[in-house]
Amino acid sequence: MPFATARCVALDGAVGHLIDVQTDVSVGQATTVVVGRADTSLREGVDRVRMALVNSDLRWPATKRCTFLFSPADLRKSGTHFDLAMAVSLLAADAQLDPAWLDGVVFIGELTLAGGLRPALGVLPMVLAAAAAGIRRVYVPEPQVAEATMVPDMEVIGVRSLGQVVAELRCDELPLAPPVAASTGLRLISWRGDERLDELDLADLRGMAEEKYAVEVAAAGGHPIQLSGPKGCGKTSLAERIPTILPDLTPEESLELTALYSLAGALDPGGGMVLRPPFAAPHHDASKVSVIGGGSGRVQPGELSRAHCGVLFLDEFPLFRSDVIEALRQPLENGDITIARRDESVTLPAGALLVLASNPCPCGNWTRSSQTNRCTCAETVRRAYRARMSGPIVDRIDVVRNVVPASPSSHDPFRVAETSAEVRMRVGAARQRQHERYAGRGWRLNGHVPSPRLKDTWPLPPAAQQVIDAEMLAGRLSARGAVRVHRLALTVADLRSVRSRRDVTAGVDEVRTALRLRSGQPLDLAMFRAEASEEGVA
Repeated sequence: MPFATARCVALDGAVGHLIDVQTDVSVGQATTVVVGRADTSLREGVDRVRMALVNSDLRWPATKRCTFLFSPADLRKSGTHFDLAMAVSLLAADAQLDPAWLDGVVFIGELTLAGGLRPALGVLPMVLAAAAAGIRRVYVPEPQVAEATMVPDMEVIGVRSLGQVVAELRCDELPLAPPVAASTGLRLISWRGDERLDELDLADLRGMAEEKYAVEVAAAGGHPIQLSGPKGCGKTSLAERIPTILPDLTPEESLELTALYSLAGALDPGGGMVLRPPFAAPHHDASKVSVIGGGSGRVQPGELSRAHCGVLFLDEFPLFRSDVIEALRQPLENGDITIARRDESVTLPAGALLVLASNPCPCGNWTRSSQTNRCTCAETVRRAYRARMSGPIVDRIDVVRNVVPASPSSHDPFRVAETSAEVRMRVGAARQRQHERYAGRGWRLNGHVPSPRLKDTWPLPPAAQQVIDAEMLAGRLSARGAVRVHRLALTVADLRSVRSRRDVTAGVDEVRTALRLRSGQPLDLAMFRAEASEEGVA
C-alpha cells in the first residue's frame, strides 16, 4: 500500500499538538501536493526533502503523485522541523522503509539540501507533548539530545543526517556524517555582563529596612511591586537584588521555564535545565512585541514570558509605550498572556514577579519636602507623567514603596545587615508553606489564588475582614484591591510564621500591614523584629 504515517509535533505557543504526517505515493500525474493548513515553510520543505533524499542516495518517486497531509487538517502548522517526518513517511510510502517502523515514534528536525539535520526551536515542549500523547521514542538533531532527555521516560535518539535516521530504522550500521551545527547567538552575547548580578547582595544596601521588607513580601507571595522615588535613591539597586532572595526553581517551574527558553531559541545547548529564577530588564523604548510577545510568523515569547517564575523589572515605567503598559493588565490579573491574531490565538505563561520603578516627575528631583525638592517640572508636566500609569494598572499593583535616599542616620553601624542568603531562606520557607497549602491546585503562590477560592477556602477572621470592609466603604479600596490585600495578608502571615517558628494565621495585624504595603504608608516593623529577636532568627 503506497501510504505511510510519521509523527511530528505542531506548536501553538507553548502547547504542542501531535501531528500525523501522512504521505501517499501513487500512480498519476507526477506532482507533489501539500494539504492540511501547512504554511510556506512546510511547502518549501518539499524541496528540502527532495534534495535531501537525492543527496543521501535515497530515491525520490519523481514519476508518481506524492501527497502530504498534515492531520488534523484544521490545525495550523508552521515551522521547518517537519522535514524529517515528511522524509521518512515518504520513504515508507515508497516501500523504502517498513511503515511499521514508524509507529510510536516522533521525528523532529530540519533537513539541509545535503541530507544533514539542523536544530529546531521548541524541541522540549514538542517532546513534552509527545510524552503526554503516549509516545516514548523520539528522533532529534544531535545537539538537542540533552534538551529532549529532560523529559522523563523518553528514549531519545540523536542523529546527524537523514541517512543515519534511515540506517537506525533499518538497524544498519550508521553512516558517517558531519556534526550538526548548534544554534548560535546564545553565549556570543556574554559581554552584556549578566554575571554581575551574581555578585549583588541585599546586604550591600544601607538602611532601607521598610523597602527590604516590602520586596521580601513581594518575593515570598509573587506580588507585583512598584518602587517610586527621586533619581539615585536606590530603586534599581533594590530591584536588581530581588532575584538573589528568590529560592531555586522547583522541578515543575524549571521544566516550564526551560520549555519557554527552548521555544524562544534562547536555551543554551550545554547549559541544561534552567535552575535559577531569571531576571529581565527591557529598555523603556522596547516594543510591545518584544515585551509581551508576538512577531511575524510563529508567535514568540516576549520578555514577560521569558521571565516566568523570575523577575521582570520595568525601569522608568511611565516612559514605556502606552500599549505596553495597558497590555500588562491581563498578566497582572491572570499570570498569563493571550496573543490573538486573525487565524490563531496563543496563550503563554507570564508568571513573572513584576517590579515597576518610576521617578516622581520627568526630571527625577521632586520630593515631598520643600527643603530637598529640586524639581524643575511644571505641575501639568508632573501630572501628565503620573497619569501614564492608568487606574486599572495601579489597582493591580499589590505593594507600593516610596523610596527615599539613604542618609547617614538611616544606617545603624552596630546592626549587621541581612544577606540575601538569609532572606532567601525565609522566602523559600514561606513559599514552601504556600506550596503545601495549594498542593494539587492550579497555582503555587498567594499572589495567584483566584478570588472565589480565596474567600471560600481561606477566609479571614471576622475582625480582619471588617478592617478591609471599612476601607472599601470609605472608598479607599476597590473590590479587586480587597482581594489583593487578602492575598498580601496571607503572605505576611507566612513570613511571620517563618520568623517566629510558630503557626500564624492572617489576622488584624497582618491585614493592617498589608494595607500599609499596598498604600505605600510607613510600616511598623517593630513587631516582626521583636518576634525574630526572641527566637534568635535575626
